[in-house]
Amino acid sequence: MLPPEKDAELRQKIANGFIVETEEDMTPGYKAALEVILTVQGDTELVSAPAYYFASKDAPSINSRLAVYAIIQDELGHANIAYRLLEDLGVSKQWLMYGRAPHEFKHPYGFDQALENWAEMVVANGFFDRAGITLLADVHKNCSYGPWQRALTKVDREEVLHLRHGESWMKRLAKAGGAAKEALQRAVDWMFPVTLEWFGLPDHLKKHNDQLEYRLKGLTNDQLRQVWMSATVPLCESIGIRVPAHYDNGKQEYHIDYEFPVEFDAKEKRWLFDQPITWQQVFQRWKQRGPMNQTYVNMIQGEKNGTFGGLRW
Repeated sequence: MLPPEKDAELRQKIANGFIVETEEDMTPGYKAALEVILTVQGDTELVSAPAYYFASKDAPSINSRLAVYAIIQDELGHANIAYRLLEDLGVSKQWLMYGRAPHEFKHPYGFDQALENWAEMVVANGFFDRAGITLLADVHKNCSYGPWQRALTKVDREEVLHLRHGESWMKRLAKAGGAAKEALQRAVDWMFPVTLEWFGLPDHLKKHNDQLEYRLKGLTNDQLRQVWMSATVPLCESIGIRVPAHYDNGKQEYHIDYEFPVEFDAKEKRWLFDQPITWQQVFQRWKQRGPMNQTYVNMIQGEKNGTFGGLRW
C-alpha cells in the first residue's frame, strides 16, 4: 500500500484516468473510502433479500412469487460480489455476515421498514432498485477501482430486470384501479420520500467528498437524486399516482414539494410534512435503525447452514 503522503499524488493520477487494480495502488485514505462504499452496497443487497421474501408472500400468483425469489437470488449474488471484493482488501466475509450487530449494517433506512403487501413489493422494485441502478450505473461508468467496475457489468443487467418487474407491476396496479390503485398510492406515499433520503446529505451541507475525489463515483448526491427523480416522477405521473415532487421548467430540474427532510412516523409509515427536521436528526434516525432491522438481520444470521428462509443460496 502507498504511504499516506502519496494521497495527493494518487488523487491526481486518478483525475488523469488512472485505474486502481490492487491494494498496492491505494493509499490508506483511498482504501477506507472504498471499504465504506462497498460495505453499503453489500449490506443493501443483502438486507433487501429478507424484505422481499416477506413481501413475496402476498404475491397474486405462484409465478409472481417465483419472480421475486429470482430477484432475491440475484440480490444475494450481488451482496456476495461486494463482500468478495472486500475480502480482497482484508475484510472477513464471515465477519461481515455474522460478526456485526443488526444496527451496525449500513443499508439504507428504507430497508428497515416492513414491505407488507404486493403493492409495496413492486414499488420497492420500482423505487429502491431504481435508486440502486442510479448509484451503481454511476459507479460503473466512473469508478477508478477496476475490479468493482468490471463486476458491476453483471449487477447492472440484473438490476434492470428487477426495475422492469417493479415498473410493469406498478402500471398494472394503477390500471386496475380501485383497491389495487389505492394500495399502490399508499405505498408510494411513504416510499417516495424514503428513497429521496437514500442519496444522502444535500451537496451544500457535505464537508467531505472523498468518494468523488477518489473517483469511486462521478455524480454528487443531489445530481444522483435528480437522475432518480427524472425517471420516477414521470412514471408516477403517467399512471395517475401522486408524488411530492415536480419538474421546474425555469430551473430545468426536479423540485421536492416539501421542506426536505421531514419527520417520519415509522410505526405508521407516514411522513409528517408539516414537521421539518435537520439532517442531524435524520442521521440519528438512521443510526437507531427502523422496526424491521433486527428481524431481517437475525433472519440472515440465523441461516448459517446455507439456506435463507428455506431457500438454498
